[in-house]
Amino acid sequence: MAFLQYNYAFLFIVMLLPMLCYSSNYVPKASYYSTPDGMGTSSGACGYGVYGKDVNNGDVCTASRRLYKNGAACGACYQVRCKDKELCSEEGAKVVLTDSGEAHGTDFILTHRAYAKLAKQPYMAQHLFAKGVVEVEYRRVSCKYGGNLMVKVHEHSKNPHYLAIVVMNQGGATDILGVEVYEEETKEWISMRRAYGAVFDLWSPPSGDLKVRFLTSAGTETKWVESDNAVIPAEWKAGISIETDIQLS
Repeated sequence: MAFLQYNYAFLFIVMLLPMLCYSSNYVPKASYYSTPDGMGTSSGACGYGVYGKDVNNGDVCTASRRLYKNGAACGACYQVRCKDKELCSEEGAKVVLTDSGEAHGTDFILTHRAYAKLAKQPYMAQHLFAKGVVEVEYRRVSCKYGGNLMVKVHEHSKNPHYLAIVVMNQGGATDILGVEVYEEETKEWISMRRAYGAVFDLWSPPSGDLKVRFLTSAGTETKWVESDNAVIPAEWKAGISIETDIQLS
């Protein structure tokens, strides 16, 4: 796998500014889904579909716009724990960001399963649910999916006129900032547009098997990560999922 270094300091500064602008008096908060099954939604802002409900054994979350980063943080993993020492566990819950939204000034809306894990003991979870909203602390942690970066051809794609892909299983503590496909005829990389969330699209995509590269950001390091082999087959069809030869850590 080839790693292409990329100087993107300006973008890093722009993404950092919202974090720096928050007051030191700001107190993060978390709540839980009001859905009947207490699960996430398959129509989340990241575009994951059913995957957005089931990934990480259903321990997923909706996050505020500040954390969502216009979709760049889709698939990010966070360790969240509440601050009431009488009720809250040290470990808290590890959740995957699959949607964007806010309620009652929250940074996180968790599934019932994840929210219950905030409690020190299972029987204490009912007290946290009764509160509705709790003060929390959180940190970004590395995701471990047990596989490589995956690309799914979005259901709205139509070969050969329109290609949209969903980037999944990015692993590590990595944000995906951009995606490009390689056109063999012109020997050039072509940028895909971030349609929304983790969905990138391109009208009139190149023909043939397509190599893909991803602009990634982890901490202060930003770089292009390129697949050694073609990722998207020439005869791609809507709905297919492809595992790349890229593993992010």
